[in-house]
Amino acid sequence: MNPLKRIQFCLYGIILIYASCTPEAKKPAINSERIVSLDGSLTEIIAEIGLEKNIVGVDVTSTYPASVNALPKASHTRTVNPEAVIAMKPSVIFALEKGMKPEVEQQFYSAGIPLVILKKDYSIQGTKDLIKQVADTLGKGDRVDALWKQVDDDMASVKNYDTKPKVLFVYARGVGAMSVAGKKTALDKMIELAGGINAASEIEDFKPFTQEALVEENPDVILFFDSGLESLGGIDGLLKMPGIAATSAGKNKKIVTMDGQLLAGFTPRVGKAVARLSELIHQ
Repeated sequence: MNPLKRIQFCLYGIILIYASCTPEAKKPAINSERIVSLDGSLTEIIAEIGLEKNIVGVDVTSTYPASVNALPKASHTRTVNPEAVIAMKPSVIFALEKGMKPEVEQQFYSAGIPLVILKKDYSIQGTKDLIKQVADTLGKGDRVDALWKQVDDDMASVKNYDTKPKVLFVYARGVGAMSVAGKKTALDKMIELAGGINAASEIEDFKPFTQEALVEENPDVILFFDSGLESLGGIDGLLKMPGIAATSAGKNKKIVTMDGQLLAGFTPRVGKAVARLSELIHQ
């Protein structure tokens, strides 16, 4: 089997993998008739630029717009099932860098399916760059300015507050599966943009949740995805957990939730997400 042949485009850092490409090949035309999106942020952008009807399959993180929930899924977890994707007969597959295992790339390559891999940065500018990457790749560059303006207008609506509450984001899938978000995560950046301080800023990435660290960090606010708090039995179930009631957040019942894709997706709705989170943690 020949190794993957990649074309690296300097503009926006787009990587396209094609079964038939050569080192001398120019940027090939993208057939957007049957798109499979393997990331919720990419799915949302593709829909926003007017190609929602062309999406034939998505991954489990794709939850917006609501209509994509009816589409065939590439997986039931965050691990992509390449056979399921190939069975969707895509004309092109979109994915994020670091979200695709080399062996899965190889299967798409062997099947002769174009694969577009894009870079993403957790920032307002990173969101704008991703919008432009997707739009330009799919020949919808004329939609970029309007989406950029939407992001700017939404960010302009974010209120300034005098206080900076200490916020702890907890990722939960039941009591036995909990972790906190440190630096270099989407949640860390969102908390910063919303005018808060990440209570777990001394760590990087996600680390297991512990009672001792919770009490030591003593957050003013505990933040969850909607589904995460539900998995713990709601606020009442959370307050019964050891250590929670001893924190400022627990004492004041300052437990807030947001939709996962909205909160952490860094999509065209990022400004709306920042405004909403800022309101929630400062109330």
